[in-house]
Amino acid sequence: MTILVTGSRGKVGSHLIGLLHARGIAVRAGSADPSKLSLPEGVESVPLALDDASGFRAALAGVESVFLYCEPSEIDAFVKEAEAAGVRHVVIMSSDAVLLPDAADNCIAAPHLVVEQALEASTITATAFRCGALAGNCLPWAWALKGAGFVSLPFPDSYADPVNEKDIAEAALAALTETRFQGRSYHLTGPQALTFAEQVRTVEEAAGRSIPVRVVTPEEWKAGRAGYIPADIADELLVLWSKDTEPLPLTGDIEELTGHPGRTFALWAEENAPAFRG
Repeated sequence: MTILVTGSRGKVGSHLIGLLHARGIAVRAGSADPSKLSLPEGVESVPLALDDASGFRAALAGVESVFLYCEPSEIDAFVKEAEAAGVRHVVIMSSDAVLLPDAADNCIAAPHLVVEQALEASTITATAFRCGALAGNCLPWAWALKGAGFVSLPFPDSYADPVNEKDIAEAALAALTETRFQGRSYHLTGPQALTFAEQVRTVEEAAGRSIPVRVVTPEEWKAGRAGYIPADIADELLVLWSKDTEPLPLTGDIEELTGHPGRTFALWAEENAPAFRG
C-alpha cells in the first residue's frame, strides 16, 4: 500500500509522513517544490501542485490512499486521475466552516465544500476532517512581536477551538490505516474553547515574556493583513470573530480517532515558545 500525502511541507502533512514512515507504510510526499522538503530517509517525493493537473497522473500512480488538502480549482481532474489510478480512499483536510448554513456562498467554506462534494460524487471512499482553528494560526503573533513589538487583535474576547496539528496528523494516520473510520465525517476541535486574549496569556506563560496586545478596529486589522490574506477572507474572518462571543462547542472526535484526548493549547505554546522569545 502506498499513501500519497499532499501539502507535505505543511505541519499536518509533514508530521503525518513521519508517522506513516515509522509504521513501515510506503508513503509518497507530494509538494509543489519537493526540493524544500525534509523527509525521512527512504520516503519518495514527487512534484505535485493541486492547482496544476499536469502532475496528477505521476503522483497517483500505484497509490491506494491519499491525504488531501482542499484546493478546488482542479479537483475534478484530480478525482478522475485518482479513480483511474485505483485510489480507494481519500482523507480530506477540510474546514468546519462547511457546517455553516451559508457554506456554499461562504468564501472560507466554499472551496472546502467543493472538494468534499467532488469526492462524495466519485467512486472513492472519502473521510472528511472538518477542522476547527489550527493552533499554529497563532504563530504569526511571533512575527508581529519581532516586527511591531505587539500583537493586534480586533476581537480579543472572541473564542476559538485551537486544535493541534499533531492531533490532526494522528487522526489521519488512524483514518488511513483503519477501515472502521473510513467514509465518515469528523469535526476536529481542540479540547478547550479559548478567547484570543486567553491564548495570548497562555503563550506569555510558556514563553516567559510579556506579549503586548493592541486592540484595533476591524478596518485596521484588515489593512495590516493586506498582501497576506485575501480581502474577502479577511472580511469573513472578521464576521466570524465578531459572532463567536461564547465558548464554541467541542467534540470528542480527536479522542475517538487517536485514542487520546486532544493536546491542550498550553502544550502547543510550550512546544513553540522559542518562536516567541527571540
